[in-house]
Amino acid sequence: MTATTPENGLRTRLYRLARGSVISAIVLGLAGAGAGSAFAATDAESEGSSIDLLVSAGVRGTVAPGAATTASITVQNDSRTELSSGRVTVELNRTPLTDEAAVSTWLDEADATGGFEQLGSETTAPVDAEGSVTSSLFLPPEVLGDLAPGVYPLRATLSGAQTDAQDDARSVTSTTVLVVTAAANPPIAVMVPITATPDNGALLTADELTALTAPDGALTAAVEGVRGTSAILAIDPAIPAAIRVLGSSAPQSAREWLRLLDALPNERFALQFADADATTQAQAGLPTLLQPTTLAPFLNPSNFTEPTDETPTPTPTATAEPTPASVPTEGAVPSEGTAPTPAPTPSDEPTSPPTDGPVLPDDAGLTAIEGTTPGILWPRSDVSAADLDVFSTYMSDGAVTVLSSSAIEGAVGAHAGVDGRSVLVTSAAASDALSQAAGEDDTAARQQWLAEASAHISLTGQSNPTAPLLIGLDRDETRTAEALREAVASVDSLGFGLAEVLAVPETPATLSTDPDQARATALQRMLESEIVLGDFSTILDDSQLLLSPKRIQIMRATAVGLTEKGFDDAVSDVNIATTETLNAVDIPPASTIQLLSANADLPFSVRNDLPWPVNIQLSVKPSDPRLDVQSVTPWTIQPGTTTRVKVPVSARVGSGEVTLTLSLSSPTGVPISQPESVRVSVRAEWEAIGLGVFGGLIVLLLGLGIIRTVRRRRREAIAENEQETTSESDAVEEMNE
Repeated sequence: MTATTPENGLRTRLYRLARGSVISAIVLGLAGAGAGSAFAATDAESEGSSIDLLVSAGVRGTVAPGAATTASITVQNDSRTELSSGRVTVELNRTPLTDEAAVSTWLDEADATGGFEQLGSETTAPVDAEGSVTSSLFLPPEVLGDLAPGVYPLRATLSGAQTDAQDDARSVTSTTVLVVTAAANPPIAVMVPITATPDNGALLTADELTALTAPDGALTAAVEGVRGTSAILAIDPAIPAAIRVLGSSAPQSAREWLRLLDALPNERFALQFADADATTQAQAGLPTLLQPTTLAPFLNPSNFTEPTDETPTPTPTATAEPTPASVPTEGAVPSEGTAPTPAPTPSDEPTSPPTDGPVLPDDAGLTAIEGTTPGILWPRSDVSAADLDVFSTYMSDGAVTVLSSSAIEGAVGAHAGVDGRSVLVTSAAASDALSQAAGEDDTAARQQWLAEASAHISLTGQSNPTAPLLIGLDRDETRTAEALREAVASVDSLGFGLAEVLAVPETPATLSTDPDQARATALQRMLESEIVLGDFSTILDDSQLLLSPKRIQIMRATAVGLTEKGFDDAVSDVNIATTETLNAVDIPPASTIQLLSANADLPFSVRNDLPWPVNIQLSVKPSDPRLDVQSVTPWTIQPGTTTRVKVPVSARVGSGEVTLTLSLSSPTGVPISQPESVRVSVRAEWEAIGLGVFGGLIVLLLGLGIIRTVRRRRREAIAENEQETTSESDAVEEMNE
């Protein structure tokens, strides 16, 4: 994206799409050999009644002096009823548009000096509902006459056509331009950014890579669209990193795409990882450019058991393991207007496991891009001279910054010098028009933007005929190969690329921008939250499992290609994700616990919604000395679970209500979540009472047993005595007999 041109381009496009009659939407232009310009207007009052008229002349809106040309007219009926025939009249204003402001005024407001004369007219055929028809209007050499080289207003009017839903026919007038070419344009180089944004804010997933590198995928379109051109590629290193971290599990189409990218002969340079904006970082006061803390958490060793074609060789290192985010002094707050210190970014940390396991690539190998030109930054263009000075400290060999001409005062070529800093200058107006063309799927509508780009290039050539021109396409991740190829090929000077632009002598220039600190302030706050997360991450065995994706998400939130709304949404997503992470581990509220024993293990619940095990220390502090509690209990909570942590307690003499204050901390003592209070009803004396009652029952039962035994034995003794007496009596009687 080049400075404010995306917003200007969108404004222009919406204005043109909205202009026209209240009944039909029409796009007009002149074309030959299947190329030209187009314009669209929209029916704002009749639902389902939309008509487009696409017209182009010459080659992408251009024609040689004194030459004949052909106007190709396409009427597209998007309404639900048939469109009747009408008549298109084409008129030319022979007073040329002298500068880019005049071109914009004409295209946006249909305002131009001078009068119009008719070049010709053509009757259009009826158009079926949701159909289109194309016709041609030949313009002989004498029609254009002796027009001098320049850019001329062209106007077309459709009249007499109506649908069944209309009561009467109404005319619509549309505007475009006709460029009469002079000598060959100055050499032109085109820069094409290749970026891809994942849905989760970290790295592209295997499914996303499969879609992006499919035959109709956006990354495939980017490679196919620049094939055979001299386009300068600006590549986000997060894309090859996303492919390489998957190892053998990477989609075959993604590996093949990376091979095709490496094989392209086009000059290239690396954007910052995730296309993070260097301007925002400089204005936030960062001493170095942000980098991923490490990509090691994205590596799965099982995917690197066998070498693959896209597995880079690890770079030998001898540094310590990655250091988690620094923990600030308690109570310390960054001074207002200064940038917080982000978590350390160990770019050379070892990522390889022990020698008896698979060899894993390091960060340098994962993000490597073949054949890049070093030292080039392509940030947002709302920079200051101080920012350029900071850029030079970001790059070890000095920085060459790509800026839009909207940030530069006066007319300069493609290579400028601002206070001794080297700057590549993209033509704002031409870049915007060509970016719109490269993103336009409709062939006829695409010609409008190509014609407008031709007009801006022609006017630039008139003002500075010897200076080369640099065009930078916007960040756009939805282009088709056909649209990108036609846009680049329409202006690309084969053999003229980055090296040639850098070899052009610098033209002294000054900046005309008014930097906005809103993005820098938002970045400072995100980095402050990263420090908090660094403290929080000490509950993990490997803090980088949390910090690495978070750093990438923050970098993506500052991406150059984000609109203002996109930036606000991305920052909001970062803040929401941070809050959710910090709240993912806590102590759920608990009801009152009844303690009826002098010694027991009280269970307290701890919730972990993170996808990794966490190591916590549960601290318990009683409000009354009648309860003796183990003050700190370490525990490991498994991912996605709520676990009961058992804490030994002892009740002393007495009973009553005791409040326990529960708090969590990491093994290093960092507080986690908010403390919770649990009420414990202590009734420890009931244990002694219960034992007394139980003992009494036992004594009673024993006594009753003894009594029963004694009584039984007495009965048995009496019975035994009676039996003996009877036996003796019987014996005496027998003796007497």
